[in-house]
Parts: sequence; C-alpha cells; structure tokens
Amino acid sequence: MPSLADPIKRAAVEAVEAGKPVHLLFGKVISTSPLKIQVDQKAIYSEKMLILTRNVTDFEMDMTVNHTTENRSGGSGEESFASHNHDYLGRKTFFVHNALAVGEQVLLARVQKGKKFVVIDRVYPA
Repeated sequence: MPSLADPIKRAAVEAVEAGKPVHLLFGKVISTSPLKIQVDQKAIYSEKMLILTRNVTDFEMDMTVNHTTENRSGGSGEESFASHNHDYLGRKTFFVHNALAVGEQVLLARVQKGKKFVVIDRVYPA
C-alpha cells in the first residue's frame, strides 16, 4: 500500500526540477555517422537522443549578391577567353558546410524531464 509520503516526495522532486528548467552540458563529438556525443566517461548520447540546431548541421541559405567578377584571362587565347569581367547579381543559394566533426566540443541543453538533448553550438577552449 502506498504511503502518504510518496505523493509528497514526488511533488518535492517536481518542485526542484521546475526550479531548474535548463540543464547545460558540455560534450565531445566521438562519432559523426552515427552521431555520438560523449558528456563524461559513462554518458554517451546517440543520434536518437539528440536534437540538432542549424548551428551544427549542413544547410542551404539564400543570399543576395551584387558584385562584379575579377578581370581574368585564360583559355586558348581565343577572343572569347580574353580578360573580362561581368556582374554577379541577384538571389543565389549557397550550401553551408557546418556539420559537426569528430573531436569538436559542443554545448547541449537537456530537455526538461526528458532523455533528449539539444545540441546548441560548438564551444572552444578559453
């Protein structure tokens, strides 16, 4: 039979957790395929436990460009390859290579009451 103290203990634990809504951790990437991050000697978080932000993933980004290329000559010496420049204008899509690499240090935030961790960004030694 449950004691009267059990619900009180549970409420106390929940109150403590509510007072600490964010738990930050530092980790080190030990594998990228599959992604694994080691937080301490025993704790290794696998890909299914991790939520990645754009700061730690490859992604595409649209940017607006407005510049002129440099004068460069080349080719076979034909007139079409003579030194020239031209405008490079408009909205262009660029691929940003930003995925994590083995050995990088990262900052993680534990999702409250869960077994998921948000990988916020890379960190560098001070």
